[in-house]
Amino acid sequence: MNAKQQAAPYTVPGIEAGDARKVVDLLQERLHALNDLHLTLKHVHWNVVGPHFIAVHEMLDPQVDAVREMADTTAERIAALGGVPVGTPGAIVAARTWDDYDVGRADAVAHLGALDLVYTGLIEDHRRAMKATDDLDLVTQDMLIGQLARLEQFQWFVRAHLESGGGRLSTEGAHTLREAAGRASGEPETA
Repeated sequence: MNAKQQAAPYTVPGIEAGDARKVVDLLQERLHALNDLHLTLKHVHWNVVGPHFIAVHEMLDPQVDAVREMADTTAERIAALGGVPVGTPGAIVAARTWDDYDVGRADAVAHLGALDLVYTGLIEDHRRAMKATDDLDLVTQDMLIGQLARLEQFQWFVRAHLESGGGRLSTEGAHTLREAAGRASGEPETA
């Protein structure tokens, strides 16, 4: 039986069932992205090396914890709306529209360059979901706004390592994670 068949026959008061299904679908995409992000952050935490190791290593754990909490809150909102939150690894991989994080053991700045692109994509998608809830569910929108505030702060922490005194990002113009990692570390590409 799939998740839609298992969904509850009700939703929260004041929301039409069809609107609730739309919100659940938006939130399921966000749940996949948040689960992927917290795993990616741990991957970076485990594989960062170099002179900035400890600063980046310790900066990431609070981000992991906060993103895991965002995922939990998102899953609980899906359930409250009568949906079935799906958080299995296979579902994440099958549904994702982004590339897997492909930077392994690398300098801290290289990882931060790649992570900046990860945050950019996730924040852009979160903003689209937030805007889509304008006429559907302001409670969900409020949740997404709160999450965006934290995600944007985390990206600011990352970008502080990539920014020049003049405000330019070392990763400017990068389109792939490896390209961003290479530009951040001053190398053409990071393996």
